[in-house]
Amino acid sequence: MHVKKNIGIINALIRITAGLTLLSWYTAKLVRRPWRRRGYFFIILLAANQVAEGIVRYCPITDLAKKGWAGGFDRKMKEWRETISRNFGKERGGGREESADEGI
Repeated sequence: MHVKKNIGIINALIRITAGLTLLSWYTAKLVRRPWRRRGYFFIILLAANQVAEGIVRYCPITDLAKKGWAGGFDRKMKEWRETISRNFGKERGGGREESADEGI
């Protein structure tokens, strides 16, 4: 799977800034109130994801929206299945050409 940059520099800078702001804010809240760990931890994960999207300049949601929600998602799932079946086929030594969802 080849990932191409699909967000601009300004968008990436906004994502990094907002992500780091939320990350630091909710990390500080987590330190002050550790018993509310679950809610804060979820927001911390989302903020870290925003920072990563800004650094890499790739957003999977934007990618799906540009390709069309249904068609883009189906296409990506097909690519992932093909990649997984190719990689596992090489590791096992057998070149199975079956798809992952034949029994369905």
